[in-house]
Amino acid sequence: MNCRKLLALPMLMLSMMAMTANAQTLKNFLDSKDSSFTWLGVDFTQAKLIGDAAAKTDAIVEHDFTSLNQAIVNEQKKYDVPGTLHKDKYNTSIGLVNKRNESMNKDGLKSDDSVDFERLKADDIVKVVKSYDFSGKHGIGVLLMMEAMSKTNKNAAMWLTIVDMDKKNVLLTERYIGKTQKITFGFRNLWLSAVKDALGNIEDDYSKLKTKYAEAKDPEEPKPVVAAPAPAPKKDTKAATTTPAAKKPKKKG
Repeated sequence: MNCRKLLALPMLMLSMMAMTANAQTLKNFLDSKDSSFTWLGVDFTQAKLIGDAAAKTDAIVEHDFTSLNQAIVNEQKKYDVPGTLHKDKYNTSIGLVNKRNESMNKDGLKSDDSVDFERLKADDIVKVVKSYDFSGKHGIGVLLMMEAMSKTNKNAAMWLTIVDMDKKNVLLTERYIGKTQKITFGFRNLWLSAVKDALGNIEDDYSKLKTKYAEAKDPEEPKPVVAAPAPAPKKDTKAATTTPAAKKPKKKG
């Protein structure tokens, strides 16, 4: 074995190890308590408020959603986001989600249809995340995508969503239900209690998530479509033929 092959072997091994690590971003995150992440907040842009005809949607969109997200950040012991995900450290950056919430359509928030409680699929969450602008943010981001808040049934449906912010890839999105407390005052506190209950359910479910995603691979980036090369012109395979020269007549004598 020559020197070039000896040098190439460890480089190949390092490359394979890097590919394996990159292909299991979610598994590495779920397995390690030291993995840091950024808490992005609760996204209400897809939410439906069911059975609350008296709700003041202007105030809810302009103030209550932002206030709810701020409460989760300010009251870390009560809303233990890192503990929910079995992590020791995290950062918070709720500005992006708050801005999206404030710009949502107020008129589309309220609903009288119970079927709106279960209308989203995982693909819908992926599409929303793809529309995010994560400029300046790197690593793992975590958010809750609110699907519906049912005042009738006193519960809320939301999607735990873990994102690779560098590539805007959704690594995990799972649906959870949070129940509201029986005695609460005000819109914000009512749905904060549902978020708190959902966080508790996620924490209880964490070992199942680790098992479910133990073999998870990162979503593959779409490969550019390369046009097939134009076929080469066919060569004329017929053998060239030559016309034999006419014989001159022999002279007599």
